[in-house]
Amino acid sequence: MNKSAKREQGKEAQSSNIKAAKAVADVVRTTLGPKSMLKMLLDPMGGIVLTNDGNAILREIDVNHPAAKSMIELSRAQDEEVGDGTTSVIILAGEVLAAVESFLERDIHPTVIVNAYFKGLDDIVEACKTIGKKVDMEKDDDMKKIVQSSIGTKFASKWGDLIVDLAVKAVRTVYRKEGNSVEIDTKRYAKVEKIPGGMLEDCKVLDGVMFNKDVCHPGMRREIRNPRVVLLDCPLEYKKGESMTNMEFTKEDDFKKALAMEEIEVKRMCDQILRVKPDIVITEKGVSDAALHHLLKNGNCSVFRRLRKTDNNRIARASGATIVNRTEELQESDVGNNCGLFKVDKIGDEYFTFMTECKEPNACSIILRGASKDVLNEIERNLQDALGVARNVVVNPHLAPGGGALEMELACRLNEKAQHIEGTMQWPYKALASALEVIPRTLAQNCGADVVRTLTEMRAKHAPSDGSGMMWGINGNTAKLENMEVADIWDPVSVKVQTYKTAIESAAMLLRIDDIVSGIKKDKP
Repeated sequence: MNKSAKREQGKEAQSSNIKAAKAVADVVRTTLGPKSMLKMLLDPMGGIVLTNDGNAILREIDVNHPAAKSMIELSRAQDEEVGDGTTSVIILAGEVLAAVESFLERDIHPTVIVNAYFKGLDDIVEACKTIGKKVDMEKDDDMKKIVQSSIGTKFASKWGDLIVDLAVKAVRTVYRKEGNSVEIDTKRYAKVEKIPGGMLEDCKVLDGVMFNKDVCHPGMRREIRNPRVVLLDCPLEYKKGESMTNMEFTKEDDFKKALAMEEIEVKRMCDQILRVKPDIVITEKGVSDAALHHLLKNGNCSVFRRLRKTDNNRIARASGATIVNRTEELQESDVGNNCGLFKVDKIGDEYFTFMTECKEPNACSIILRGASKDVLNEIERNLQDALGVARNVVVNPHLAPGGGALEMELACRLNEKAQHIEGTMQWPYKALASALEVIPRTLAQNCGADVVRTLTEMRAKHAPSDGSGMMWGINGNTAKLENMEVADIWDPVSVKVQTYKTAIESAAMLLRIDDIVSGIKKDKP
């Protein structure tokens, strides 16, 4: 082997992996729960990130250890999959790995531990199915409760229901049901527009869309009621040749003819558009001055050019128009009539176009206003989490008690089941059960409760196997044990199950590593 390659084998490799996982978990440990701390990170460009969103923190941290890198991937996977629970997944994975250390020292084979973990995971998933409480999706109150418990641990919780209402309304807007399939694409159809300035209370979800453009010509109308909208995906200017085009002129008026032909071509395009009598023409490509003049003079249209494809798709869904690729194919059915008000407004020193009061819009824009960029970025991150949670609940309307209640309940149930497991597998199985308690323990630590006393009380509440004490958890604001049903602290089951799966599976994967070879290239002199 290469001399400069570093190699760790057997126990050494496993213990270094466990240490790395613990170190990553310790970074985000204080950011769990409503009384969580913020982290301030400087990125290499000198920008500042202020956040307590597990994924955003770990994204900015630069690590060398391979196991730590794979831990950081976990929070990203969790963020993309369900949008919330990024902190708990890291803490849980770190704890699950740490629970194994003593077994490895006693020479229990990692495969035995991994098998016990997977058995535990199956039992956890089964238990979660029975614990879940169904929610009524049609009631906004239920939705708000859930999103509230996700947002409660974030910076934005200071503004109470503001973000919650935004998230629920946005998800309701982009919700589409076709047959059995439900589509909620908040990423594409609920655009978050951050405009610095103004008050945080000015944040709102538009019943339509907005985009950062002004009309192309000062003479065009800036406010239209019930406009007819035409969306294009083609340039309204003379087409240039694809490659090198040579034109030879023999007479001097040939040049005039060529120019006249271009004008006629552009005029023909404009006439085809004016045939359907639009009020607003929006295209993703360029529009020549001649076309602008023509559309304004003969049709009194407001024209927008070079709009983003994504914005165009949103306008299509909000106004009911169809995006047309060639002007020849424009029909009456392609014109959007659902928009109630078109208006160009100046906010700060930029112009924004609002298309609002849409009838049944399937796309929306969320406008965030705030004092500084840092505040806006943090609010946006919180909003993304809230959207993720709201989306999960619509897709899978089951809830579990929050505040560490579910974890404690699972830990007690697993401990009961461990009695019936034979052989050495019983120990790691029990260790998994006690590792689950890290979530309520961290919650208690972060809100300044007496950790030992709180956990003992909580264990006693959850001990009966009939599920009578299932709802008891820690209220992170008051640091007291409360009934989560009364306190209205809920988590979506889908987020929880995803957290357990990700944490336990990744821990099992890291455990089975017994050799780390890091081949470092020698620097050439």
